[in-house]
Amino acid sequence: MRVLDMSQPIDLNAIYTTVNILEKITGRRRLEIAELLQGFSLDDFDRFSLSRVQEERVPALDAVEKHAKLMILGKPGSGKTTFLKYVALQCIEGNFKPAFVPLFITLKEFAEAPHKLSLLDYLIQLFRNYGVDPDTKIETGMWTRWLSGNATPVELLLKQGKILLLLDGLDEVKETDNNWVLQEIKSFTNQFSKNLFVITCRIAAREYIFERFTEVEVADFDDQQISTFANQWFQAKNDEVKSKAFIKTLQKDESIRELATSPLLLTLLCLVFEESGSFPANRSELYKEGLDVLLKKWDVKRNIKRSQVYKKLSLKRKEDLLSQIALDTFEQGNYFFKQKEAERYITQYIRNLPDSHTDEESLQLDSEAVLKSIEAQHGLFVERAREIYSFSHLTFHEYFTARKIVTSANSEVLLKKLSPHTTEKRWREVFLLAVGMLESADQLLRAMKQEIDHLLAKDDQLQLFLSWVTEKSKSVQASYKSSAIRAYYFALAHDINHARSLADNISHRLYPYLYFYLDLAFVYDLDLYFYPPSTSNPLRTQEKFRKCESIFLDLIFYSQLANANSIELAIPLINVIARTKISKFSPYYNLYFGLSDADITLSFLNSELKPLLQSLKNQLPDRNEDCKQFQEWWKVNGATWTEHLRAVAIEHRNIGHDWQFTDVQQYLLKQYYDANQLLVDCLNSDCYVSREVRQEIEDSLLLPLSEIEQNFPKQRLKY
Repeated sequence: MRVLDMSQPIDLNAIYTTVNILEKITGRRRLEIAELLQGFSLDDFDRFSLSRVQEERVPALDAVEKHAKLMILGKPGSGKTTFLKYVALQCIEGNFKPAFVPLFITLKEFAEAPHKLSLLDYLIQLFRNYGVDPDTKIETGMWTRWLSGNATPVELLLKQGKILLLLDGLDEVKETDNNWVLQEIKSFTNQFSKNLFVITCRIAAREYIFERFTEVEVADFDDQQISTFANQWFQAKNDEVKSKAFIKTLQKDESIRELATSPLLLTLLCLVFEESGSFPANRSELYKEGLDVLLKKWDVKRNIKRSQVYKKLSLKRKEDLLSQIALDTFEQGNYFFKQKEAERYITQYIRNLPDSHTDEESLQLDSEAVLKSIEAQHGLFVERAREIYSFSHLTFHEYFTARKIVTSANSEVLLKKLSPHTTEKRWREVFLLAVGMLESADQLLRAMKQEIDHLLAKDDQLQLFLSWVTEKSKSVQASYKSSAIRAYYFALAHDINHARSLADNISHRLYPYLYFYLDLAFVYDLDLYFYPPSTSNPLRTQEKFRKCESIFLDLIFYSQLANANSIELAIPLINVIARTKISKFSPYYNLYFGLSDADITLSFLNSELKPLLQSLKNQLPDRNEDCKQFQEWWKVNGATWTEHLRAVAIEHRNIGHDWQFTDVQQYLLKQYYDANQLLVDCLNSDCYVSREVRQEIEDSLLLPLSEIEQNFPKQRLKY
């Protein structure tokens, strides 16, 4: 096979991935939109739940084995042709239906063959092209006979029911040849009904009825199929390193992984990744390339011409239409929409185009045709249940929504409408796409920052918390960006679950909990602290340790306070706090392995703090002498002991405050935290933003309003 921009063909057996089918056609299910949305929440957004199909998946080869006459329906690029070729190869090699002779026929080529041959004559001609003439000696079972006159090898095999006829691409037949080809297939399959027949066709291409055929649908790739295909693809290129990197990248990015459920788009992703070892930094460029494949390249490269109604729309007009539908439905949270609603959107758009019909009845018919064409020709719409549609991939729904906002004549108005969605998880991808598409993202990023600061503006306690975050970060002597340190203390203190996670994972990398730092060196230094590079360079590791030691002590304090009820977690932390030196004690010795056997004095334990911690340590019974006695002591005195520790931490480290946030405040803090993460992700994406605006946003992240209004007058909130 050789598709898209492949520079050379690749052996099909080398990359073939098992295809699964659905025995019930998705678009024929009688479901309501509410049933399709079951288990889905706009607040707790899960993009994969929108396209999840609950029907049982069956290996496609099993379906061919089970049904003598099979019609395989599927979206563009779903792997129908590849599957038929694989069936033919397996049959030839004797691995599947070894008693049959497989014939793979491209129906477009059959329809356009000279002299309009019947299907039987076309097969006879096909045999002749491969050197099998009418007078060829054929061995069948235990006997041999000579064929002459009207008898041919094809006819003999057909009469004996020994042909596996694979008819590919019924939808690719030109409209002028359609009826004739249909009649040929029906007549042929009736005449030689003892044989096996498989036909492939795009879903919604036309209303075909083959009474004796069983219809099934090609299922999207699941995670296992995606991994298998990618591994085989890169192994065929002798590049296992890229194979692992590709899978790892997909696992991190749900939006791109969603595209990989389509074999055609998965092939495109492999080609892109093969070239550079990564995906484009500007994700909108990758999605646009995928859309170009579906909107024009896939048919053009195979010289396939479709019906005329939709063809009247230029590529730009098609994108404009899809963008308008995307924005209108996405704003309303309508991931699924009724067929009549989709047709109404299309009617509103095409009625203003040159040469469009003016009467409502003709416009309605054109709208129906356009909708079916978008589904069949490009696969950008999918019928999820009877007369209920959605975009084939949520990624494309988001892309076209962002495109409409950016390219609209009143884009300034739309950008203002976009910024209030900063805290909504489902709009995250739209923001990331929009900032990458904009000529300058200054206006949108500033609007996002205003919305984020407004979240906590009217809550005095939350403003006090931000003031503490700022004050604490200023007390840390480090060369990191102030916003990065504020982010650390915000994450550490605003949610007790963060602290528990940090304590549970204290010997693991911290970056999952510090993921939106602007200064990546900060995270890198912490990684070095917990994962020293080698025993051969203890001085370098000690230098890194010194750089992070104050932050590390605060982590220990807070983790101890957050895990006061867990003895198993508390005791090691108590030991770390109370020691003036770090030596070989479990589980922390491994953290400092790069320091060899040299003990490091915790220099940040000042002279006032050391005796207080030692006094707290002295109150504890010796756990090694009598573990049970220690546990009993802890049950009675643990809470009081921890509160004494909290008092010490607050006085000497300004950490450990019990903020006692309400559930509403916790929710607001999480919204605020996630929205800031989105803002920083946008800043770090491939967007164009002026140096002035970038610096202004970075410097003012996570600050209380009093600091913002004093130091950043352009960001003052207006109520």
